[in-house]
Amino acid sequence: MTSALSVREITVSDIPLIADYWTTSSDSHLKSMGVDLDKIPDRENFISMLENQLSLPIQERNAVAFIWEMNGKPIGHCNTNPTKFGGEANMHLHIWKQENQKRNIGTELLKKTIPLLFEKLELNRLYCEPYALNPAPNRILEKVGFAFVKEYVTVPGSINFEQPVKQWLMIRESALKLFN
Repeated sequence: MTSALSVREITVSDIPLIADYWTTSSDSHLKSMGVDLDKIPDRENFISMLENQLSLPIQERNAVAFIWEMNGKPIGHCNTNPTKFGGEANMHLHIWKQENQKRNIGTELLKKTIPLLFEKLELNRLYCEPYALNPAPNRILEKVGFAFVKEYVTVPGSINFEQPVKQWLMIRESALKLFN
């Protein structure tokens, strides 16, 4: 049986699922993504932060999320943070359960998400900077048409430790050619 994959905008009812992902994932999974375990907010703070972002008009949000579904059930999310509406955003990719990883699902979901990000956020540039030692997102980004820019050391987000990241870029013109 072929799984039906879909992407939709986040709703308030999705917020607990994302908070659970961050607060119940194994330490080894989080570390493999470059997460500093001491910087993860507790579940209530995660929920509060996400509810606050969702309450703002999309043009004012720092973080924007889309839910990834398989057969109508949420299995992950793609979010941008930081987000500069009408300019650029930094994208993050998350499939919540290990049994859904390494099945080419992320690639197909990302292909469905990229046009939505460019359209909804009126982006010119979309970046992604995964942990250089996490091969899966780096393979996916190359596969869907992102251009490799550079590898460098940084603290890529508020819950990360200093790490090498690979910076990938897709510009609007490339997205229109690849996904329209």
